Amino acid sequence: MEQLLENFSLDLFVKQTILFLILIFLMVKYAWKPITKALNEREEGIKSALDSAEEAKKEMENLQANNEQLLKEARAERDALMKEAREIKDKMISDAKDEAKEVAAKLIENAQASIEQEKQAALSELKNQVAELSIGIAETVVKKELASKDDQLKLVEGLLQDVTLK
Repeated sequence: MEQLLENFSLDLFVKQTILFLILIFLMVKYAWKPITKALNEREEGIKSALDSAEEAKKEMENLQANNEQLLKEARAERDALMKEAREIKDKMISDAKDEAKEVAAKLIENAQASIEQEKQAALSELKNQVAELSIGIAETVVKKELASKDDQLKLVEGLLQDVTLK
């Protein structure tokens, strides 16, 4: 430190002080305003970026709430459609069962009517055969011209045993 004091020059000190003050004056006049302006612009940019980020965050929250609402509505609509589809399925099954019952009842009714017709036809044919047999027996009896009733009865009984129903 003593060496510094020995080499100290007042003239040099004054010159350096004046140059330093001029440098500060020039810096304040020409460089200070652009530097502060750049710093202020940067600060404003950061503030606007933060504000935009906050807005984006709020918008994302709103979108998320809207998405959740849409999901709830979609689920409710899906459930309603599924319920409606089940009801339609049950109705179709019920209608098909009812229709099958009606068709079965008609088939049974038609079958019973057909059986009754066949039965009537068979009885009619049986009556015709019995009538033909009776006529055949009567012809035979008349041809023989039997005198006694006993002979006629024996002949009829013999013919009945010989004849089989067709």
